[in-house]
Amino acid sequence: MISEKWETVIGLEIHAQLKTETKLFSPDSAVFSAGENNHIHPVSLGFPGVLPVLNKQAVVFALRAGRAFEGRIQEQSVFARKNYFYPDLPKGYQISQYDKPYCEGGVVRYHFEGAVQEVRLERIHMEEDAGRSLHRGSATLINFNRSGTPLLEIVTRPDLREPAAAAACVRAIRRVLRYLEICDGNLEEGSLRCDCNISLRLLGEKTLGTKVELKNLNSFRFIEKALQYEKERQARLLNGEKSILQETRLYDSVKNQTFPMRSKETASDYRYFPDPDLLPLNVSDLLNQMEPLPPLPFQKFEKFKQVYGLKDRQIEVLVEDKALCEYFEELAEHSGNPQASCHWITGEVQARLNETGQTINEIPISIENLSKLIKLVSTEVISIKIAKEVFALMWETGQTSEYIIEEKGFKQISDEKELRSIVRKILETYPKQVTDYREGRTKLFGFFTGQVMKATKGQAHPVKLSQILKEELET
Repeated sequence: MISEKWETVIGLEIHAQLKTETKLFSPDSAVFSAGENNHIHPVSLGFPGVLPVLNKQAVVFALRAGRAFEGRIQEQSVFARKNYFYPDLPKGYQISQYDKPYCEGGVVRYHFEGAVQEVRLERIHMEEDAGRSLHRGSATLINFNRSGTPLLEIVTRPDLREPAAAAACVRAIRRVLRYLEICDGNLEEGSLRCDCNISLRLLGEKTLGTKVELKNLNSFRFIEKALQYEKERQARLLNGEKSILQETRLYDSVKNQTFPMRSKETASDYRYFPDPDLLPLNVSDLLNQMEPLPPLPFQKFEKFKQVYGLKDRQIEVLVEDKALCEYFEELAEHSGNPQASCHWITGEVQARLNETGQTINEIPISIENLSKLIKLVSTEVISIKIAKEVFALMWETGQTSEYIIEEKGFKQISDEKELRSIVRKILETYPKQVTDYREGRTKLFGFFTGQVMKATKGQAHPVKLSQILKEELET
């Protein structure tokens, strides 16, 4: 009934902490890992008489994001005071941007379910983060380490229609920010947070329904599940001819349901006005000095699909991490075999990294050595099964594939004369099974294959072995 009668409309507000050393308007550290209230300063605490000083690096990072998402950079923008009282906002207002943000428009491009998706952006603006409330028993304490940390708020148009597509869009935005190296995108630590606005309207209608904001969703799975629950909740109310309240709700992942937090404010509630302590921001000189952007995830995806012929599922794994992506490209170039390079990275390499907790930059096997291993498989010097054993030893010892193969005697037996001789000996050893096979028990073929592999310690060429074994059994 939900899908037949109602259309879901979703917009996103993504808050991304910028990876600057200091805060947006004060010199205290913006590093996450610190004791409670260790990184505080009179400016971030809102002491009387203090004046904010804008962090140039934060502006540079923000401009890079604006260009990456193809937004219209405004040469002059204005910081505004957003006035509201909350315990984690000590000065009673947040410095943000309102009617004159530094970036308007833009687009997020990404691949989802086999098709290219485009979600329009309304704006990107800069603002300072608030502190963090810590609920301990019946008490609520405030940690101000986060207060004043530079944020980008990326606001999409209401272009999304399904919870899964919304989660994919957030993932795509996070990926771009990480490629630009301006945000680490750590959802668990809160350096990337997402608010989702969702409403329902009758199919065919153009007017938006009453929206509900889902606040501070901190995982892709929770984004999808919270939106799905809210979509069904609103549909139930509308089907019962009840109205939707415009409010902010939180998501309980244990109960898998949303619950009210507060009524939703409008812009007029915040009494925005230009911050009198900050001059209008002019970025003309910074724009002229900006370095070119690196290739971004969408471009990498297109290249891997068109040039290397990889499947979407393979590419999704590679482009999720910039370093992994770069490692693949270098390996593909050295090995001359993009498909095999992808299989090794998304298979054995990823499994080892997950097991050890290492990053791709810490892999103990060089590009050159791994590419040699790939070539040894493609030239049938060793089988893929043996190659995996060699890979494990390369990881543990740091030795080259050639050394390990020579030392362990791992070379694949590809000579047909030698293989046929081994096959005949096996068949002579098991005459009853040979008779049974020839009388119709063809499943015994696997038994003979296993015996040859056991005799050769897994070094028999599998394709040639199968061919020779079939010939010998059927003659």
